[in-house]
Amino acid sequence: MCPQNIALLTDSCADLTPALIQQNHIHVVPLRILCTDGEYRDGVDIDGEGIYRRLRAGELPQTSLPAAEDFGQALRQIVAEGYDGVIAVMLSSGLSGTYNLARVIAEECRDRIPVRVFDSLSGSLGQGLTVLQLAEDIRSGMGWEELTERRAPQLIAATTPFFSVDTLEYLQKGGRIGKVTATAGALLHIKPLLTFAPDGQLTSVAKVRGRPQVMDKLVELTVKACGPHRRYNLAIAHGGAPEYLDTLRQKLTAALPAYDHIWEGQIDGTLSVYIGDGILGAAVQVLD
Repeated sequence: MCPQNIALLTDSCADLTPALIQQNHIHVVPLRILCTDGEYRDGVDIDGEGIYRRLRAGELPQTSLPAAEDFGQALRQIVAEGYDGVIAVMLSSGLSGTYNLARVIAEECRDRIPVRVFDSLSGSLGQGLTVLQLAEDIRSGMGWEELTERRAPQLIAATTPFFSVDTLEYLQKGGRIGKVTATAGALLHIKPLLTFAPDGQLTSVAKVRGRPQVMDKLVELTVKACGPHRRYNLAIAHGGAPEYLDTLRQKLTAALPAYDHIWEGQIDGTLSVYIGDGILGAAVQVLD
């Protein structure tokens, strides 16, 4: 028998605000961040602002998978709340082992509750958009089979996030780019724009100079990704750059005014370890 009461599960890299989590009854497991003074749970004991302070002080935290017990606790809570099926959308397997860990735990729990685990092939805005639209679909009455066999894969394939990196310093320190590249970028005030490749790894799609050019390029890329489609969701986010979010929203909605929803988020602590602050992001999710 197909589950009738479906729960949504994701991880802290979906960058969902507490309000969105509560409104949509989403369960979240935190990734772990290892700092000099101990281990923290992303979004619970530490957030992006806490990471930025540590980075500025010269510390370079390390990231880690969610604890298996956090997954177990989330699933026990889901069962206690009366759900009889779970759809889990996790951080890209190209960046983390969280998706594979979730699959292992789902298999172990199959006798208690069915769990379908999906690789978002994304993170932050892309991952969050998928979870939020699935919440909309569940409210509208979409069933388990349609959600798991068609809708979730379709949304993942149709969701495209972009974000700017204000400095290449932390990507270089984390071993993501070379030192010469990072130094040249800083001297020239170059800000790369990134997205996710089909395999879920980060890839550069553009380079610009200055914040106004960043916002214009984010809009341009998002419009191009939307193409001629008439139904779509939008999302925007910042990491330590809240003063630019209203301007980005205005520019994006002027270029793509026919959106079904536009959601806002803030970059999580895990991703902040590698990209620092001063981040802006935009995403589109095609629905037709």
